[in-house]
Order: sequence, then structure tokens, then C-alpha cells
Amino acid sequence: MEHSELLIDWSRAQFALTALYHWLFVPLTLGLTFIVAIMETIYVRSGDEKWKTITKFWMGLLAINFAIGLATGIIMEFEFGTNWSNYSWIVGDIFGAPLAIEGLMAFFMESTFFAVMFFGWDKVTKRMHLTSTWLVALGSNLSALWILVANGWMQHPVGMHFNPDTARNEMVDFWAVLFNPNAVSKFLHTVTSGYVLASLFVVAISSWYLIKRRDTQFARRSIVVAATFGLTASLFLLATGDESAHQVAQNQPMKLAAMEGLYEGEKRAGIIAFGLLDDTKEIADGKDPFHFSFEIPGALSFLGYHDVNAFVPGIDDLLYGNKNHDLTPVTEMMRQGKIALQALKDYKKYKKEGDSEKTAESLKIFETYQQYMGYGYLEKPEDAVPNVAISFYSFHTMVGLGTLFMLIFFISLYFTMINVIEQKRWFLYIAMFTLPLGYVAQEAGWIVAEVGRQPWAIQGMLPVGMAASNVAATSVMITFWLFAVLFTGLLIAEIKIMLKQIKIGPEEH
Repeated sequence: MEHSELLIDWSRAQFALTALYHWLFVPLTLGLTFIVAIMETIYVRSGDEKWKTITKFWMGLLAINFAIGLATGIIMEFEFGTNWSNYSWIVGDIFGAPLAIEGLMAFFMESTFFAVMFFGWDKVTKRMHLTSTWLVALGSNLSALWILVANGWMQHPVGMHFNPDTARNEMVDFWAVLFNPNAVSKFLHTVTSGYVLASLFVVAISSWYLIKRRDTQFARRSIVVAATFGLTASLFLLATGDESAHQVAQNQPMKLAAMEGLYEGEKRAGIIAFGLLDDTKEIADGKDPFHFSFEIPGALSFLGYHDVNAFVPGIDDLLYGNKNHDLTPVTEMMRQGKIALQALKDYKKYKKEGDSEKTAESLKIFETYQQYMGYGYLEKPEDAVPNVAISFYSFHTMVGLGTLFMLIFFISLYFTMINVIEQKRWFLYIAMFTLPLGYVAQEAGWIVAEVGRQPWAIQGMLPVGMAASNVAATSVMITFWLFAVLFTGLLIAEIKIMLKQIKIGPEEH
């Protein structure tokens, strides 16, 4: 079913709006739950009431973020039914399974023990309360696991079979879906980035207290825990980022090419450390895609294929082929995809007519060319190319800021351990104002992941244009603005409540 471009654009915009707002809340929850659990563990083991005060303060901010973040997550899941019903019909058997498990197992565990964690002080034993805190942390991250398994499957569909009679994809191997290498790397990289953001959050607020010269012991202790946790997470983030890039190279080479602005493939391909794209660059025009750039030679080949001499295909190669390298270009995929779609149409027609011989023949043709069925929906090869500028700048923003955060954690920890952090007011201001950049990096990461895989709702199988619901574009436009107002209001409310609690301080809190 084809839909108007207006409907598709507004449906994409509404989902993007919801996802971007949702991701303002989620990573802080993922990381702050563990930081709070670590702080409470120190309290239980040491018996120092100061650590209880520290734990309760950060737990209060966690509760605010957790409560407001629920609204956007619930709305986003409903949008699969309202705006993307064709998608839900075609892959609901697969996509719905991890989301159902997330609700039945992880979310209920998280919510149940959250009540004990937040309201159970002095009502349950210390160890029971500590156990509840750790279970909240585990439940939050399990929720992320199942959601990212679903997203990872969209990026690299595995463990399923297309049923030509129902025109639906059906799960045949749950474990293949769960342990999909793309899903595993995406989960590890995404939750670790949440740990980094939460660490920045604690360091930034603690820096504010030190600038104001109040609650200094609380601030120093908080910085030690957060900076240690954040630095460890940052180092792990490097490893998960390497594996994520490797998976992208294997399963989404067009995304990798867009992330690096690579049009003509090459051996020993380098990573662009920084550069400025030429916005007049066209596909296959032979022009240099950059006004200027600084490249790290061989790094992209190593990152994508773990071989510094490996050939990395560019956008032109992926679209039209490369005579020196064995590639199946998009042009050929489109040809085979159109054969598959026609064979599927013939199969249904002949089966309805009762012509068993032609039915079997059509089914055999379909199964031969089914691999590239999704490409049959594309009108021209260039439709398979995502927005290069958005992918490139988002990716490099994410990587550059991640490097900055690692440096912030190291310096914070070093200055605190040698007991000079309060004298380094210039650094405290830098640490405090780095927090918004943490959110920029988070959003940039998701923009890379989602914009980079366009035009696909499911990589190589279902274009976004075929996934949308058959609803009026005006309905989506109206709800877009309603959600924009609602989400903005929730964000303002969270910021105001948090600022109020921060100004009150840990002792009074």
C-alpha cells in the first residue's frame, strides 16, 4: 500500500519527536540507577550515615526523571499501532515478542521494586532495601535490553520466515533474534552511553555545589563515585563502539558510507577526524565530498572489517557496483526485488484461481529472488541513500563529545583524589556546562542509528513508505503538535522540579 509523501513525512516526524524526547529521560535512568545502587552499597558496608544522605538525594532526582520518562515511552509504543500499522501487521509476530517480554518481565520488576526503593527507607531492612535498589537498576537495563533487541532486529532482520500466504514475517528462531549480533552490540553501546550521561549529570551538579561552596563533602564523594563509574563506562564504550561499527560494516554498508561521507570505495580507508562536507556534491559526480578534512589513514578499514587493508565500499560502489570488487549493487537488488514482488503477486493470483502448477512455479521464483524483495519498492537506486550530511555530522559529534567526556571524568577524579578540586573553579564550570553536551551526544547517536538506515523501516525488507498507517495526514499533524506541547511541558516540569530539589540540597532534602 502506498501513502502520500505528506503522511509519511509527518508520521516520521511524529515518531522522531517522541523518540528524541523519550531519550532525554531514559539514559539518565539507566545510569543513575546503578550509581545510586553503588552509593547505597557503600552506605550499607560502611554504616556511614553521610552515604545514606548522598544516596537519598540522587535517588530523589532519579524518581523525578523516572516518573516523567514513562509518558513518552508509553506513547511511543502506541504509535506503532496508530501511525505504523502496516509495519505492525507485517512484523508484529517478531517485533511484538521482545516488547511484550519487556512489559511482563523487566518493567513490572523495575516498577515493583522502585516502590520499595523509594518508600521503603526504615520500613525494610538495610539489605532488603539495597537488594531492591539493585533490582531496580537491573530491571531498568533489562527493559532497555528487550527494546534494543527489537530495534536491532529492524537494523538486521534474522530468525524469521516470510509467509507468502499472509504476507507477514513470522518468527522461527527466538534465540537468533535475541542474540542477533547487531542487537547485542546496540544494547551494550546504548546502555553504556546512558552510564556516561548519568555520570556527567552527577559530576555537573556536584560541581555546582563546589562552586557555591556548600555541601562540599557530599559533592566530593559524589564526584569520586560518578567519575570512576563514568571513566570505566567510557573505556567500555570504546570497545562497544568498535563492535557496533563492525556490525554496521557487515550488515548496513550504506550507513557506514554515509557516516563517513565516503562516495568512492577504497582500500585502507581512513576515518575523517573532522571535515566540512561540500553540499553541492552529487552521487557519482566524481567531486571531492569535502571542502577540507583531516583523515586517520586505514582506521575505517580496521574499524569496519578488523583489517587495515580491507576495501570499504562507498556510496557509488553500493549503488552501481565496482568492477574490481564483488558487490551486489542496489541496481541489481532492485531488479531482483521487482521480480520477487511480481512473483508474489502471481502466486496469490494463481492460488486463488486454483492453478496449482503456476502457483508452484510462481512460489519458486519468489523464493529465488525473495532476498531483495524490499528493494523492489524503490523507484530509483538513489532512494537507498540516507541523508549523508545528517549521518556524517551526527556520528562525528557523538564520537568527539564522547572523547571529551572521558577527559572530564579523568580530570575530575584526579583533582578530587589530590584534594584540589575546589580550587579548580575554571574546571568546575567546564564540568557543569558539559552536561547539556551529554544530551547532545545521546541524541546524535540515535540520529546516526535511525537516519543512517533510511529509507528502511526494516533493513532491506520494508521501506518506510510501505510501513505507515492509512490515516489522514492532518490527524498526524495535529497530534504531532499536541505531543510537542505535551513533551515540552513534561521536560520543563522535570527541569523545574530538579532545580528546586538541587537548590534545597542533600541535607535538607
